[in-house]
Amino acid sequence: MPISLYNSLTRRTETFAPLDPQRVTMYLCGPTVYSYVHIGNARGPVVFDVLARLLRRHYPNVVYARNITDVDDKINAAALEQGVGIETIAGRFTAAYREDMAALGIAPPDMEPCATAHIAPIVTMIEKLISDGHAYAVEGHVLFDVASYPDYGKLSGRDTEELIAGARVEVAPYKKNPVDFVLWKPSTPELPGWESPWGRGRPGWHIECSAMSATHLGETIDIHAGGVDLLFPHHENEVAQSTCAHGGKTFSRWWLHNGMLTFDGRKMSKSLGNVLQLHEMLKRHPAEALRLRLMSGHYRQPLDWSDAAIAQSVSTLDGWYRVLRDLAHVAVDTAQLPVPAAIEAALCDDLNTPQALAEISVLADAARMQGTPEAKAVLLGGGALLGLLQQDPEAWFKQVGGNEVDATKVEALLEERRAARAARDFARADAIRAELSAMGVTIEDGAQGTRWSVAKT
Repeated sequence: MPISLYNSLTRRTETFAPLDPQRVTMYLCGPTVYSYVHIGNARGPVVFDVLARLLRRHYPNVVYARNITDVDDKINAAALEQGVGIETIAGRFTAAYREDMAALGIAPPDMEPCATAHIAPIVTMIEKLISDGHAYAVEGHVLFDVASYPDYGKLSGRDTEELIAGARVEVAPYKKNPVDFVLWKPSTPELPGWESPWGRGRPGWHIECSAMSATHLGETIDIHAGGVDLLFPHHENEVAQSTCAHGGKTFSRWWLHNGMLTFDGRKMSKSLGNVLQLHEMLKRHPAEALRLRLMSGHYRQPLDWSDAAIAQSVSTLDGWYRVLRDLAHVAVDTAQLPVPAAIEAALCDDLNTPQALAEISVLADAARMQGTPEAKAVLLGGGALLGLLQQDPEAWFKQVGGNEVDATKVEALLEERRAARAARDFARADAIRAELSAMGVTIEDGAQGTRWSVAKT
């Protein structure tokens, strides 16, 4: 079935057709690695991970790039404060980012270009923009001449004249127009810098993505994705400089933007003190529950985040994993899991993850009632396309937060409880149950013996 995606450039949903069906290209703006990312930064990687999985089912070769911005004023400030090089700061938080993305079940991109490894193509692109009259050098800076690109503002729907009227000219008096943006800027001795035709300096943020995308995916790509907060100015500027550097060629044929996260109805911001670091949240909650919550709303819409929402995700996964635990004796071929048509149809409809998740619930109910290998297989197959239900059910129930409890200790206490019950020492058996409860462990006595699980929130 065809894949339909909402294109921010045309403002309508269109049937996706890649430029080259043998090489589908997608670029996602990655993190600026000066600190741990917050939970909102994970929404794009999660939902576009699902898109990459879907595309790979339809096309033989999908090339997915997600960049790392490893030179930036915030990185520079952190390095100066700690008395280390920017590579130390960037290396530490790049490693943390990769670890956190893996915990969320996000497959590594096919390539992960870093800005500092692409200084040469950045300089080459800037030189081309200058030679073609789209950029100019002044006082050690190189700026893109917005007036040279009549379509500026088309992606974001902003009027250039209004942008100029609302800009603060005094911020940079050397600009021809107040909306002209930086491609290259000078570096003082204490800041990182590279030699260039315009002196020692460093690239502007926008030019980095254009150069990395062109280097690895080509001058025209199929999909460019990112948060809606990047629509302007970052993505607008990428379009302008890439189009002009490549002789008017289309930069990206589809633009996809995910909505932002709110916290209890309010925008996440440092000033409100409600920015939640993903690295810390993974210590307190199961990663799969966070992934489920990030997919629970349509990707283009805002998504509210709350403790209650996480608890609901945990409860939902408890129900699905309980079905799989009860069917542990039912063998299926996990190497060839079928993908349910209803789930694929939902994802082909502009990545409708809420509908796909609703279908998972239907499949879980069917598997519970039928108990057949076929019913279990389609439940697992649907989960796999969404990056869910991929762990052992027993392991799921024995997690607390993002970590497993001391299973050896729990099993020892359960064995002591079994012995106490056999000896009709019910007071001791009840005391052990209370001790386990204090550890967050719930036990269930049944025909198949005693099962245990832990609270996860």
